[in-house]
Amino acid sequence: MCAVRIETLRALEPVASLPEARLNELIGLCHVETASKNSNPFLVRGIAGQAVYLLRGELALTYPDGSSKVLVGGSERSRYPLGRRGEVFTSVKAITDVELMRIDDDLLDVMATWDEAASADYSGKKIEDEGSSLANWTLMSGMFSVSSLKYGAFSQLPSAHINELLRRFERINVKKDDAVIREGAEGDFYFVIETGRCKIERMIGGVSMLLAELKSGDAFGEEALVSEAKRNATVTMKTDGVLLRLSRKDFAELLREPLLRRISAGEARDKIANGAQWVDVRYPSEYQYDKLAGAINIPLSEIRNAFGVLDKSKEYVLYCQSERRSAAAAFLLAQRGYRAFLLAGGLWGEAKRGT
Repeated sequence: MCAVRIETLRALEPVASLPEARLNELIGLCHVETASKNSNPFLVRGIAGQAVYLLRGELALTYPDGSSKVLVGGSERSRYPLGRRGEVFTSVKAITDVELMRIDDDLLDVMATWDEAASADYSGKKIEDEGSSLANWTLMSGMFSVSSLKYGAFSQLPSAHINELLRRFERINVKKDDAVIREGAEGDFYFVIETGRCKIERMIGGVSMLLAELKSGDAFGEEALVSEAKRNATVTMKTDGVLLRLSRKDFAELLREPLLRRISAGEARDKIANGAQWVDVRYPSEYQYDKLAGAINIPLSEIRNAFGVLDKSKEYVLYCQSERRSAAAAFLLAQRGYRAFLLAGGLWGEAKRGT
């Protein structure tokens, strides 16, 4: 059990960017440890796969070029995890008794993805307002008319691909007050509302908050399937209705993967050299700390605000820590016709490749 208080978490980055409810959850998921003066606190357990913060005391860090630095708990530099910016230490020594806090990197990244995806997906704007409504679909012999697929993710797929995609949709009847999606559950289906209305709610500080209302033609559920995170909100029917749903497997095969264009670090650098733009979709605090040269910052939660602002003739290479947030952002941009590419593996992939 973590011994720190929420005030301590609020002083750390990117942890401080998480909402209050997530910080309260995180308190029980972090680990605090101490190390004695003159010891190497990472001799037995290193920092790979973890965000490690120095809370109190002083550490002497020695680098491969022979240089050294002293990190002091409570300083501006200690607000960020050790080993970021590609730092590699040859030795670490506690100058004083020290207190460290560890958070699983993957856990922190999933939390960031979940919360930013919630803001991006349910920001109070209807999907049709974003120019990607599916409301113009028309029914023909129990199937959507391919000729009417003018907007949204389907517009970039070959017609034969769309035919197969629509063939795999399953129509289900739902009743008023049915919970179609529950916050915290695994993502299993992508949904399109054929008839009826539903509401999007999320627990914030123990209170259920209304985020948006959707109607016939609107789609939902793609964020969890793209980012491979858990559901970030609850979707409940306000009326009786009919939904079309696509399984996770079919969504990945026929919609997600065709639109997510992953490229290697080398390919990304070539594109940047030829005029493409790096887009960092992490929190501003993460961006400011270790952004790639020339990158602009559009957090996942703000990506919808970039629709109509970004130049559709330009190529964009998106990245985050792990690929989760950037995958969700790249999908949202790609389904609106932007030339969006995804840095395979994210910055963690870069670090593993030693670049």
